[in-house]
Amino acid sequence: EVRRPHPVEGATVLESIAAERDALTEIREAADVVIDTSSYNVHDLRRRIESEFAKVPGPRRLRVSVRSFGFKHGHPHDVDMLFDVRFLPNPHWQPELRPQTGLDAPVREYVLSNPSTQEFLDHAERMLEFLLPRFIAEGKTYLSLGVGCTGGRHRSVAIAEELGRRLGEREVSVSVQHRDLGR
Repeated sequence: EVRRPHPVEGATVLESIAAERDALTEIREAADVVIDTSSYNVHDLRRRIESEFAKVPGPRRLRVSVRSFGFKHGHPHDVDMLFDVRFLPNPHWQPELRPQTGLDAPVREYVLSNPSTQEFLDHAERMLEFLLPRFIAEGKTYLSLGVGCTGGRHRSVAIAEELGRRLGEREVSVSVQHRDLGR
């Protein structure tokens, strides 16, 4: 399923599996639980392992990471979804706001008071309302969102904080990071 070579070298996959079984004989004999994975797909195997070893019974909360960044520093390659907020008015061009960040109240108010910002946030929130339960049902335990503006100090920071606040009202665990805030 993963299209990678078997980690134990052998002339064929079956030889590799046989060598692995032989190498793990002592561990198998000492094990309290042995799972024959031959009839499981990746989703079934995950459910079986979680049901056998999860410390907390029942479904786990989805962990959502919201990360702001600046496109001029490159976009993060490890996010599941990316939002580009460069269409919003840029506080960088307001001399009194330029030295501040999206964590400061004047910048936050400037960004969030724009009607386009509220419309964007409402659309993003509705989309995530639709997606989150489906990701959870599929067994996803972690979702990473990127929010980018030009420099990663103003708009993306304010939007990431607000998205994090809104998501925090849901049945998910949320963390917000600001990759380029100190640049």
